[in-house]
Amino acid sequence: MTVTTSDGTRPRPPLLGSLGYLLSNLPLGVAGFSVMVVLFTAGLGTAVVWVGLPILAAAVLVARGAGRLERVRVHRMLRAYIATPYKPLPESGVRARWLARLSDGATWREVLYLVVLLPLGIAEFVLVVAFWSTGLALATLPFYCTLLPGGAYSFPSFDQRWFVVDSPVAALPWAALGLVVLALAVAVTRGLGTAHAYFARGVLGPGPRARRLAGSDIGSPAPVA
Repeated sequence: MTVTTSDGTRPRPPLLGSLGYLLSNLPLGVAGFSVMVVLFTAGLGTAVVWVGLPILAAAVLVARGAGRLERVRVHRMLRAYIATPYKPLPESGVRARWLARLSDGATWREVLYLVVLLPLGIAEFVLVVAFWSTGLALATLPFYCTLLPGGAYSFPSFDQRWFVVDSPVAALPWAALGLVVLALAVAVTRGLGTAHAYFARGVLGPGPRARRLAGSDIGSPAPVA
């Protein structure tokens, strides 16, 4: 059969898909980072007495399972296809199958992805929230400026008033600025979604060896897990 490493498409994430994906990266990044650090720390620390080996095995299985889910999430939300990167597992032999998993670079790239997703998720979350919250706050300022304490919006604070907006008419220029910021928020959201799709494809997709084999005929692979 033919080894498929890509469907040949460029990621073009939709706005809502990118927004949901980028906002969810922070909690998922916290969870992935915590699980990987805890399992590998506990496993390596107790491996000398053999107790850590099942823990390390669990860490490998969790990483591969999370990698599968992330490829599905990228495809559903960012509309970017990521081919399955795993080497075929031997059809029999528990030891041989585990050696195949451990020697597969895709396993360790998935571990790396789960760890790196935390700082990436923080950066993406902060940028998305900052642009969208600022744009929405400014764009809707004419509707609520007189309802604020003191009947006006004061920038940068109530005590330090560089600018004071005390009527819907006075808020119109700020609302126009908010529309510009919202347009930038759309571009930033889609840009970050596209960039993350390429990053996920590079880390979670087939490695260089699999790409070299793309298009070549090989025998039917054994199941992967």
